Order: sequence, then C-alpha cells, then structure tokens
Amino acid sequence: MTPPNPDDSLWLRRFHPRPDASVRLVCFPHAGGSASFFFPMSEEMSSGIEVVAVQYPGRQDRRTEPPVESVQELAREIFAVLTRWTDLPLALFGHSMGASVAFEVARMLEQEAGVEPAALFASGRPAPSQHRSNEIHLLDDDGIVAELQRLSGTDSRILGDLELLRFALPAIRGDYKAAETYRYVPGPQLRCPVVGLGGDSDIRVPVEDVASWGDHTSGDFELQVFPGGHFYLGEQKAAVVNAVSDFLMSSKQLNSA
Repeated sequence: MTPPNPDDSLWLRRFHPRPDASVRLVCFPHAGGSASFFFPMSEEMSSGIEVVAVQYPGRQDRRTEPPVESVQELAREIFAVLTRWTDLPLALFGHSMGASVAFEVARMLEQEAGVEPAALFASGRPAPSQHRSNEIHLLDDDGIVAELQRLSGTDSRILGDLELLRFALPAIRGDYKAAETYRYVPGPQLRCPVVGLGGDSDIRVPVEDVASWGDHTSGDFELQVFPGGHFYLGEQKAAVVNAVSDFLMSSKQLNSA
C-alpha cells in the first residue's frame, strides 16, 4: 500500500507497512520527541495494526523548519493530512504533549470530518480540563536540559553531545511552549472510546490526572497504569503494545464494520 499522497511523508512515517491491517494507529510524540520514538512500538505491533508516527517540524529531517508553538495549530496541520488516510479506521496514540495534540485531532475528525476514531490513547498527560501551570519553556538552556534529565525522555546520546543538543533545543523549547500554553476550549465530548495510560511513579502526571480523561468522552473509558515514571513506555513497551493491540482488536467499531 502506498501513501494516499506522497507529500504526506513529510508528516507521517510508516516504518512497517501492514498490507493486511484492519486499523491504523497514528502516534503523536512528546515534547522534544520525534517519529522514531515509536519505531519499537511499530516493530512489535500486531500484524492487524499499522503504526504511523507523526514527525513534527523542527527535528531530524525537518530540523530546518521552525517548530509549531501551538497545540491547536499543530493539530490542524496533522488533521489536514489524516483526512487522506481514512481508508482504514484511525486510532490515535499520544504521549505527553502528543496526547493533547491527538485529542484536538480527534475532535476535528469527529466534528469536521465526521470520522469517529476507533480509540484515543492518552498517555502521560493530564486530561485537557486538568491544566497544570508550568513555565519550562521560559527557562534558560541549562534549565531545560535539567528538566529533560529529570524526565529521561530525550535520547541520552543527545544529552551528552553538546553539538546535537544545540541543534535540538529550539524544537524542544518550541514544543514545551506549545504544551504549556495549551488551553482546553470546552465543547462536545468525544464519541470515541478513550484509554488513559500512565506510569505509577510519574513525577509530572499523577494517575488521578490521567483518570480524568474519562470526562472527555461519551464513549467507553479505561485506565491502564504501568510500572514506571513519565517515560514508562520504554521499559513497558511489550505490555503497552499488548494493551493497545488487545483493545483495538476487540473494538466495537472494528468488529461492527
């Protein structure tokens, strides 16, 4: 299967095509993250699920582009691309800032395109209505690096390489600005099922904040908690892949299609 539009490869990376997939899982990285963060998940995912990872501007092969410093603007750009990828049911998986972007994309899909996602997986992020005030994007470079080290979300090779870090920091700062200035605008609940995922020792996002995602859907809600901190996804990769796969393969939407 070839992409619906060759230009979409700027935004979407399909590491492991699944010609016989019955659902497409679109993955949204955290602040400072890139599409390659989801390569391991894509590699191990069930053959019935095709993983497509979003590549934000300002990093890796898009490093010459300025980062998008608004969650809503970023969601709008990605939504425009995803409307061409609805040949399969879409499920959305967002981690940290990516959960906010995925939520806004899900709203646009339902309200503007009439497309109900198979599921929204919101990982490591308080629900949109549970805003937490942080100003990490206003810190100096050393302050941002210290925060990255605390959360252990950026490749340790980058944190130890000053030259790489110098190139990465503008995108990281821009992402933090987008995440920290995001404000939820009340509106209709999602209709699709939502799964909240989190680490039981996440210093930034308590489990109760993840549980509050249930307030944002009229559909089913599940909370799944894994051992680990904010980036539990690394150590719990197999468990997360199994949880996502099991949920999607038993999805009411897919089974009734």
